Formats: sequence, C-alpha cells, structure tokens
Amino acid sequence: MSAAPAIAPEPVPGSRVGGGALPRHVAIIMDGNGRWAKKRFLPRVAGHKAGVEAVRAVTRAGRAMGIEAMTLYAFSSENWRRPEEEVSDLMGLLRIFIRSDIDELARENVRLRVIGDYRRFAPDLVKLVDDAIARTQFNTGPILAIALNYGAQAEIAAAARRLAAKAVAGELAIEAIDDAAIEHELDTRDLPPLDLLIRTSGEVRLSNFLLWQAAYAELLFVDTLWPDFDAAALAQAVATFAQRQRRYGGL
Repeated sequence: MSAAPAIAPEPVPGSRVGGGALPRHVAIIMDGNGRWAKKRFLPRVAGHKAGVEAVRAVTRAGRAMGIEAMTLYAFSSENWRRPEEEVSDLMGLLRIFIRSDIDELARENVRLRVIGDYRRFAPDLVKLVDDAIARTQFNTGPILAIALNYGAQAEIAAAARRLAAKAVAGELAIEAIDDAAIEHELDTRDLPPLDLLIRTSGEVRLSNFLLWQAAYAELLFVDTLWPDFDAAALAQAVATFAQRQRRYGGL
C-alpha cells in the first residue's frame, strides 16, 4: 500500500478536525528518561525502565482510543554515540519488551512494524524482532511501529538511491519521480499519513525523526518527561490536536 503524497494532500474524511476527529497516525519522540532518573537520584537505566512502562501505558491507551497507528522513536541512528553501557542497557530492555509484550500484541490483533536499519543489532535481537514481526504480520488491527536505528535523512537518501537505480536501469522515467514515488520507497509506506507528532521533555526539535512524513503533521511539544507521559497525557494531546485547523496550505 503506497502512502498519500506528503505535499499538500487533500484532507481525508475525519482528518480535518475541530469537530473532534482522532488522528489516524500519532508519532512520539520519547524523550526525558535520563532526566527523569536524575531528578530521582537514580541511574539512567532506571529511567529507561520507567520509559518502557510508559510505552505500555500509552500504546494501550492509543488502542483503546481507536488510534490506527502509533510510531515510537525508540533508538535513533545517532544513539550509538551514547556510552556503550547505556546502549547495552537499551538493547536489553528492548529484548525484555519484545519477549514480555508480544503475546499481548498478538492477542489484541496489533500489527508490529519496525522502521530503520535494525539489522545492525546483535543477531539474537534481530531474530527476536523478525519473529515478532512475522507473528503479527497477518493481524488486522492497529499498527505499532517502532523506530530502531532510524534516521530520517538516511531513510530519504536510501529512497533516492533506489529510485535512481530504477531510473538508470530504465525501469522508471525521471519525470515519474514525484512525491508519491518517494513515499513509496520510505520505511513508512504501509502506514497512514502522519497526523500528530509529539515530543516530550520540553525539547523543541525533530531530531532526525520522520522529516518527510512530518511535512503537514501537527507538532506538539510538551514539558512532561517521557516516563510521566501516560494515558491522560495522550488524551490531552489528542484533544489539542482536535482544536487545530488543518488547511494544508489552503484557506
């Protein structure tokens, strides 16, 4: 399934709000685990563990609300720059999350997706991710997409390379390379267009996350540290979204 064009798309039914429609696709930059732990004089890994609990609470709340897709920025391509011990802790928590939550996701008809180059991870973790994706691939319910070793600039560059290769091979006319062609090569091609992007912890930047997809998304920056972001906070974010008027460059 190819995604709708990112540049000035026609609003789909229910996407222009003010009347209370839900966002179809919500993405979250889950920021603030370290600061949450520091405020409590705890090691950073404690903040990451609390962040995993927030993932469970927020994704369950999103499903209960009827949100069609959620994309979570779990590990960026820049996170490799963190101390080796912290990266190891994050990988360990990812293993725990998959093993402990895959039964619930499968039972609730959730389709698990991964965006990013997660095959750089350790072989056992790659297999865990592959098995989890395979187990839920035929589910028909909401989508939970996890961004692992993801960077939006690399994603767009890879899409450009694939399109260039097709053009050189004579499989694609240069004139046919448009917004839809690029979107069809992105990691998110099987997800609905992005409606709402939330960043927690008070930082006001996208940090190389869904740069193309966010072209006409509503952006919401909140001060809440990620481990404290819960079902009520998600409901408030959705209520804020419902007050926005989305004109896509029109009147």
